[in-house]
Amino acid sequence: MSLTPTPMVYIRLRSRVRIQRGKEVRLRDIAHVLTSSEEQERRLIELELLRPGPEDGNLILIDILQIIPQIRGVLPDVSVELIGSGHTLVEVVEGNGKPSKSLFILVWLLLFFGSALTIMNFHADVSMQEVQIRIVEMITGRRDEHPYLFQVAYSIGIGFGMAVFFNHLFKKKWNEEPTPLEVEMFLYQQNVDQYVVIQETERMHDQEHGEMSADERS
Repeated sequence: MSLTPTPMVYIRLRSRVRIQRGKEVRLRDIAHVLTSSEEQERRLIELELLRPGPEDGNLILIDILQIIPQIRGVLPDVSVELIGSGHTLVEVVEGNGKPSKSLFILVWLLLFFGSALTIMNFHADVSMQEVQIRIVEMITGRRDEHPYLFQVAYSIGIGFGMAVFFNHLFKKKWNEEPTPLEVEMFLYQQNVDQYVVIQETERMHDQEHGEMSADERS
């Protein structure tokens, strides 16, 4: 007597996705799905998990325990095998999700003038003007109270050094290594996501516990 093997469904959830508000979240949006049947795979990837509405926040946690019952509602006899993390954070964005040009210009101006003031204050604290005058005097043998040529070269060097350090010149990258800013932003995003996951998991657990207690009392 031969036993028919149980069909397997392998799922690997993405860590974070962005969805427009009002658009349905399907399994293909948050996960990679692999099955032994192409027909089953097509049915699963089109499975609608939720549709964020106005009452939902901007971050929604989707857990594998929420996905498995919906998969078995479509394919009751399959066995689900999870690969990797068991949850996905869905970031709900308004409109097309593109940043506002006016907001971009405002942030750019704030960063530009803030950086400029920071550099100038640092130079004032260390008496950079006097240091530059002394360096020019040591090189040329005469004192120049306004070494503009040296200051222009120094300013260009600061800009070039920052471009090399951050590995960026506008949209051009020198190599594929992440910049220090990208690494810090990645670590910050990971910490934020981990915090949200823990908070949402606790909230879902408390909600389920409250529903079970209400059912027992009734």
